[in-house]
Amino acid sequence: MLQATMTKNDPKAKWLIGIFSFVVFAVVASLGRIHLKIDVGFNVHIFATFNAVVNSIIAVLLVIALIAVKNKNYLLHKRLMMASLILSILFLISYIAHHLLAGDTKFGGVGAIRSIYFFILFTHIPLAAIILPFILFTAYRALIGEYENHKRLARITWPLWFYVAVTGPIVYLLISPYYQ
Repeated sequence: MLQATMTKNDPKAKWLIGIFSFVVFAVVASLGRIHLKIDVGFNVHIFATFNAVVNSIIAVLLVIALIAVKNKNYLLHKRLMMASLILSILFLISYIAHHLLAGDTKFGGVGAIRSIYFFILFTHIPLAAIILPFILFTAYRALIGEYENHKRLARITWPLWFYVAVTGPIVYLLISPYYQ
């Protein structure tokens, strides 16, 4: 196992993770009400494309990180998970930028594809909304060297994060034909 890279401070960590998660949730939840009508000089849907690519990369990194930890390559696992966290921050910034600049897009599909789209969307959104504190607490447990607690949390966090990372690009592929 790796050495702890942070000093344990559960009360402070709980507050910081809680506040950060709440602020991110509040910002994302408010995006439906805010639309900046600014001509930025380029197609703002490039942010959505970037988000889909980043989410796809995160999904791949999560799988490789899982394989690495199963093979007891803890340093590679840590590096891949930290890369996934950094990419998630870039995703969040781009996601906010896209929604501020592009506003909402209505899905125009009909029939079975419409049902599939809304099923994926309605599972993706709540999981994306609740996954952040799980990810942060799981990472925190690893960084303070509490590997058993990390492992216990990761058994819940990893499949949820992976599902969100995979369904994000699927939602993009389904909604992107309706971007204006």
